[in-house]
Amino acid sequence: MKNELIKILFVFGTRPEAIKMAPVIQELKTESSKFKVVVCVTAQHREMLDQVLELFSIMPDYDLDIMTKRQSLPNLTARVLIDVTRIMENENPDIVFVQGDTTTTFAAAQAAFYLKIPVAHIEAGLRTGNRYSPFPEEINRRLTSVMTDFHFAPTKGAEKNLILEGVEKSSIFITGNTGIDALMAVVRRQKTEDRSQKSEVRKGMMEKYFRERWNIALTADTDKSKLILVTGHRRESFGKGFQRICKALRMLAGDNPDIQIVYPVHLNPNVKEPVYSILGDMNNIHLISPLDYEPFVFLMSRSYLILTDSGGIQEEAPSLGVPVLVMRDTTERPDGIEAGSAKLVGTDTEKIITETQKLLNDKIEYDRMSKTINPYGDGQASKRIVRIISEHFRHPIK
Repeated sequence: MKNELIKILFVFGTRPEAIKMAPVIQELKTESSKFKVVVCVTAQHREMLDQVLELFSIMPDYDLDIMTKRQSLPNLTARVLIDVTRIMENENPDIVFVQGDTTTTFAAAQAAFYLKIPVAHIEAGLRTGNRYSPFPEEINRRLTSVMTDFHFAPTKGAEKNLILEGVEKSSIFITGNTGIDALMAVVRRQKTEDRSQKSEVRKGMMEKYFRERWNIALTADTDKSKLILVTGHRRESFGKGFQRICKALRMLAGDNPDIQIVYPVHLNPNVKEPVYSILGDMNNIHLISPLDYEPFVFLMSRSYLILTDSGGIQEEAPSLGVPVLVMRDTTERPDGIEAGSAKLVGTDTEKIITETQKLLNDKIEYDRMSKTINPYGDGQASKRIVRIISEHFRHPIK
């Protein structure tokens, strides 16, 4: 291939996508003699996206700002497809990168397919086997795979899923998950082992942030066994699912007055209303606003265990030595379950209580879950992805 810059277009729209794209973008920019990076955000999540862009110093070349109130999935998909197609026609990239399972991911892959532009899919091959759980993410993942040329699978299990669906093995690359790269970069900034003034100030700022804004004590000598972090937002749990989750949290807080439960509550009314109505009067449950990524990582690192329905947290927590109880009936990340770092508890009130109490009271079980090796990667996924793309375009990295 002639010696010219390879143009790579990144398209993403949500906070999780931005977190997992950022390390790859940064790695490519260190090879500026080989690649030209173009970033397009759809802003499927506006505020939550912007703080990640700022944290990782990413300035989008295109900002579509597509979200409107009560926008339906068909309307969102159509807007992304039309607007991203226009950008691809304008930029004519050599390859388009998408990540994960959002509507932005699926529609951007479709736009690239229509224009016969190769697609690289970060975090390829995740499956639950249930096309309605999670909804619509499971189908977004499957359809994106059909249009993908470079499948960057985080684990061997993800590779196996793709092969079973007929994907050519030669197009699948096991890289680990780029979310671990991002997590470790932020953790490095927050650690104090190097005793640098910058690190000490940053850590002190985090502790001050939680103390002054939320009255949550996270000092260095905080009893970590008393802090339980909760997150929940999945639409399949709306209604009775969230009611059962909140009932479990209320009973746990009542039976264990020495613990602190910290719950950054999603802004969706289907989440916010049951959470505040059921848990709002509990003294040892802190209901707080959604957190930016950096303070959220700090909070994870200080937690004894995490109750969540998030996919990304299932990947990140093992790197911090924090067990995860997954409040879903299915997960597209079974590797953590198999490794022992996570356990499915669904939205069943009794099961949530039983498994949480077990981790609070059984040190052997806690140590077993907290000391597993993270199956999702070693923080080098971005370097592997860039090396693969470099070799494909015959611009090998030394």
